[in-house]
Amino acid sequence: MGRKVTVATCALNQWALDFEGNFQRILKSESGGSGRQEEAKVHDDHQGIQIAKDRGARYRLGPELEICGYGCWDHYHESDTLLHSLQVLAALLDSPVTQDIICDVGMPVMHRNVRYNCRVIFLNRKILLIRPKMALANEGNYRELRWFTPWSRSRQTEEYVLPRMLQDLTKQKTVPFGDVVLATQDTCIGSEVCEELWTPRSPHVDMGLDGVEIITNASGSHHVLRKAHTRVDLVTMATAKNGGIYLLANQKGCDGDRLYYDGCAMIAMNGSIFAQGTQFSLDDVEVLTATLDLEDVRSYRAEISSRNLEASRVSPYPRVNVDFALSVSEDLLELVSEPVEWTYHSPEEEISLGPACWLWDFLRRSKQAGFFLPLSGGVDSAASACIVYSMCCLVCKAVERGNQQVLTDIQSLVDENSYTPQDPQELCGRLLTTCYMASENSSQETHSRATELAQQIGSYHISLSIDTAVKAVLGIFSLVTRKFPRFSAHGGSSRENLALQNVQARIRMVLAYLFAQLSLWSRGARGGLLVLGSANVDESLLGYLTKYDCSSADINPIGGISKTDLRAFVQFCAERFQLPALQIILSAPATAELEPLANGQVSQTDEEDMGMTYSELSVFGRLRKVAKAGPYSMFCKLLNMWKDSCAPRQVAEKVKRFFSKYSMNRHKMTTLTPAYHAESYSPDDNRFDLRPFLYNTMWPWQFHCIDNQMFDVCTSQWPESYPSP
Repeated sequence: MGRKVTVATCALNQWALDFEGNFQRILKSESGGSGRQEEAKVHDDHQGIQIAKDRGARYRLGPELEICGYGCWDHYHESDTLLHSLQVLAALLDSPVTQDIICDVGMPVMHRNVRYNCRVIFLNRKILLIRPKMALANEGNYRELRWFTPWSRSRQTEEYVLPRMLQDLTKQKTVPFGDVVLATQDTCIGSEVCEELWTPRSPHVDMGLDGVEIITNASGSHHVLRKAHTRVDLVTMATAKNGGIYLLANQKGCDGDRLYYDGCAMIAMNGSIFAQGTQFSLDDVEVLTATLDLEDVRSYRAEISSRNLEASRVSPYPRVNVDFALSVSEDLLELVSEPVEWTYHSPEEEISLGPACWLWDFLRRSKQAGFFLPLSGGVDSAASACIVYSMCCLVCKAVERGNQQVLTDIQSLVDENSYTPQDPQELCGRLLTTCYMASENSSQETHSRATELAQQIGSYHISLSIDTAVKAVLGIFSLVTRKFPRFSAHGGSSRENLALQNVQARIRMVLAYLFAQLSLWSRGARGGLLVLGSANVDESLLGYLTKYDCSSADINPIGGISKTDLRAFVQFCAERFQLPALQIILSAPATAELEPLANGQVSQTDEEDMGMTYSELSVFGRLRKVAKAGPYSMFCKLLNMWKDSCAPRQVAEKVKRFFSKYSMNRHKMTTLTPAYHAESYSPDDNRFDLRPFLYNTMWPWQFHCIDNQMFDVCTSQWPESYPSP
């Protein structure tokens, strides 16, 4: 009697609405590897549902909504998306690759005029069941309730009438649809879908109590710094408390939006990890397999008396019986997989890898020829440059490993069919153009820092002066108005001072796009360049940037990363990539260099301009978004957090300053460059941080409440001059 099962899960770099590409990647994940079951993973240089089959797997799990791509958003409302998903499903059912293996794929399904996010499980041209998602992700970056309806009837099924294109193929008219599990000859398999693992009452609990031994989870889970720990903990705890095998599949790569899906496919059993997928790689297809003994699940559960007591009274799940086994009859000599210790990346490594993979997908899929980056000599633009350099390192390593897809993509980008990248610096020279845009307010120090960094990473570097363009624009204004604005240092007003700073910044944006479009043309090369932004999440939160300046770009790899994390990342790059210019950049004060120099030295620093430190901004950002604190709640929390360093009056002043500037500049978020989402307090107005952009910036009622509380702390009584809140 067989008891050892080989199961497969995968991470696929799917792309919204790329039905042809998605179909091919699904087939790869189901077929063609080396046949060695002891290997933990196989990448897309193999014909890979074939990878799973060739390594003995009898069950293959894929990511959430893998057929159409997770990030279709409002395209889910279109009948075309449903039609093309059904067509891909039909092609998968009809493929020889999908025979003799249970395939579990994700797609949208309309049942009785209601759209559901579903798993479709099939075997040998027969659909076994359709399992709709029961708990939809509807917070943060997710809006699943906008497009789908959750299946709300626990342990109930209906008959789904198959479309005629599938009836002709499967010879079935109806199939089970609902909250149902699959019973094979040797075990029982139940499905969770992404969010259901994260809910307080996850389905895997009752499924496990009802004798389901293998739980699968198809995810579309995006990367956030330090998130992997939570995901791994949820999976291991699910199997530690209840026993059983747990498979997690995930989307990977840039699906066409701000999010990067970071893979991390895994297989766990009884609280231990048995296969770990990569979190960041350029491989489009990654398959994990493990051979596990069902008797280990049964013996583990046998001695948990509290679990067995609960199991004796659980309501049973409806089962779909299938005449198929995951094990083979003679498996005594079959080697089983051993537990592995999960390897985590540091936050600095995550920044070097996640945005780099995101940039790679964006570059190759946009069919542009590279990137253009305004390089100022400061930490932020240096961090963006380092991410591109890290991308070049990943590309060179992938080509060296024999990844044919990456080599084909890079040859297409550089328009040279025989090209093979030799080293990251050489590749960076082809893909990245950096530009130092000096003005009369720029220092020699920032110019030198930008030049040295460009030389060390190998980028094609340009240095130019914007003074002629700035004077021309100001000349037009003076010709019309007969007015000549001056900097504050020269006796001008604050309005004049700000306008003179902004015109420099906006001229840089115009020049960045001009050079991005024509720089390669001037060098006799084909294509255009994507303009990279380099505004960090803290500056965006406060609005410490000029609207439509060089913070405006095509994409921004650091727009969701805090200044604190960026500095740590740049230090990491200085050591990992041996870039000594970064140490000099880190030691210099952060400055926009938009005001006149004082005796040749910088007279303007970012923190002085903002009136607060970057570390304070991170605290404000997390309290505002993650802790959901308004001005009064933030003041109350910070009284305790900062009690050793700030008096109540200072705390009140800092909170008021933050909210005044934040609300005054919130309108800038409506035009924020699309940025890699990496931080839980991102102010991205597009989908993640849905708030007004026109505020009463005086916050009169809220600030009165703060003043009342401040005086109460100081005097232990409410002053009569303030109204009670």
